[in-house]
Amino acid sequence: MATRFPGRSDDDALARTVEAAVAAERAGFDEVWVAEHHFMSYGVCPSAITLAGFLLGATSRIAVGTAVSVLSTQHPVALGEQAAMLAAVSGGRLRLGVGRGGPWRDLEVFGTGLDRYERGFAEALDLLLAWLGSERVGWSGEHFAFREVPVVPRTAHPIPVFVACTSPATEALAAARGLPMLLGMHVGDEEKAEAVARYGRPAPHVSAALAQVADTREAAVRLVTEEMPRWLGPGLEGYVPLDDRPRRRRDPHAYARRLCELHPVGTPDDCAEAICATVERTGIRHILLMVEAAGSREASLENIARLGEEVLPRVRAAVSSGARDERHRPDRAGPAG
Repeated sequence: MATRFPGRSDDDALARTVEAAVAAERAGFDEVWVAEHHFMSYGVCPSAITLAGFLLGATSRIAVGTAVSVLSTQHPVALGEQAAMLAAVSGGRLRLGVGRGGPWRDLEVFGTGLDRYERGFAEALDLLLAWLGSERVGWSGEHFAFREVPVVPRTAHPIPVFVACTSPATEALAAARGLPMLLGMHVGDEEKAEAVARYGRPAPHVSAALAQVADTREAAVRLVTEEMPRWLGPGLEGYVPLDDRPRRRRDPHAYARRLCELHPVGTPDDCAEAICATVERTGIRHILLMVEAAGSREASLENIARLGEEVLPRVRAAVSSGARDERHRPDRAGPAG
């Protein structure tokens, strides 16, 4: 998330994020995803696609995703051009997560307004998909209109697109376009399983979770509940509505405790079991782990290293074994999804 921790600078937050991505590749992770925020300490990366480009250059194997690029504050063609370029120069290592965003002051600053947030997301998504899948594109819509132009650059590497979903309406929009959902860490397995059921057909959805490993569960929970509110509380103040609509303010202490209940927080065994339980309950095998809850560079890097060394092998072995068992069930006619 590129959070600015208390007493640290934005330079520090961004440098730490780059260091974490390199550490994730070294630790054996498959992907690293970066968030996008404006005008807040909660996340100081204002352009996930730009930072993704830097991370693709700083790594050689790991895929890099945006979680998410906000379509309500930018032109989908500009995002599509950047995505195609990064996919081309990285050999197809880009993953493009997009979302509606929120009714925040970003909309005023960038001049897109509440209408783009409230009614323009579907059109922006469709234009982005058209750009990524065509040789030439012209458009005549409510929010975008232009004469036909060639798509440049065009890449031979397909760009996987994911849609951040926090409502049944957005879930239905993603399903109608055959795009996998990206489900946030603010909800647990039950809610995610319900979203998958509403979606209605198999797809490579993504589930985000907080992950913190320690020698005991008590130590991991204490670390998260003591340290996370220190940066989360001030960071949440950055969510300022564009209009005067009321906004429920989240208690950072209660939220940290809740995340510990929902997600892989504890010993390596605890974390592995929690991740495998998510796979079992939701059917989602693509898990994003937020690793910086403990609030320092050193703690984040240690967390990445321990998750890579002590948790990922257990999860991969368990999930692989489960998939083999599923394929060999007598009531199965084909391979596992």
